[in-house]
Amino acid sequence: MPITPFHFGPGALLQAAAPKQVSFLAFCAANVLIDLESLYNLIHQREQVHAFLHTYVGASLAAALVVPLFLGCRWFAHRFWLPGLPGWRGLSVTQVAVGAALGAWTHVVLDSVMHRDIQPLMPFSPHNALQGVIPLDVLHVACLALGGVGLLVHITRWFVMGRDDVP
Repeated sequence: MPITPFHFGPGALLQAAAPKQVSFLAFCAANVLIDLESLYNLIHQREQVHAFLHTYVGASLAAALVVPLFLGCRWFAHRFWLPGLPGWRGLSVTQVAVGAALGAWTHVVLDSVMHRDIQPLMPFSPHNALQGVIPLDVLHVACLALGGVGLLVHITRWFVMGRDDVP
């Protein structure tokens, strides 16, 4: 299933671990952008569902695209009313770039474990050494657990530091 929320679990923990360096929103945006390719390929019944954007080269380009998209949304939001998550307009370009890069690369790693049609090192190598390295149920539980730990860190920080100090 494209655009699976399992990808967001590692991002929640990464953002909780480094809230001033990582944008969770950019992490999620990069994941969704990459999976739009899979959705397109599924709709058009293409044999390789996970193609170019599911390589490290393609994912890096997707991450790089998230930054100007974010800047464009921020520009638009300053001129017109644009609702959104609290604080997203205050994110730095660095936070967005780091979040997008981590989102894109973890996406390729997680999908490399899960899907047979991924060639993450293309155009340099057609091999996928991660495919099947751990069982899918373990992968899914690990993603959920990482997200749960990240959420727990955020909740704890919110209660300990106060609402205004939590990014």
